[in-house]
Amino acid sequence: MKKFPQAYARFLMPLVLSVFMSALVSAVATATSVGWGPDFASRWPSAWGASWIVAFPSLLFLLPVVRRIVAWMVVQP
Repeated sequence: MKKFPQAYARFLMPLVLSVFMSALVSAVATATSVGWGPDFASRWPSAWGASWIVAFPSLLFLLPVVRRIVAWMVVQP
């Protein structure tokens, strides 16, 4: 498999993180509201899509801010 150049890492990391994070959070929220029954399977994909649309741009914006905050909080090498 051909790999992306290093310059793409700043977009790929938030993309992959937002997919997993929004999937997990939307699954928990959907299961909490409708349970794990048949309604879960029909409602979760739209909940996941809506949460991912918010999660990805949020991570693009917030990740650099969070990195600076964490750098401020820890001893630098």
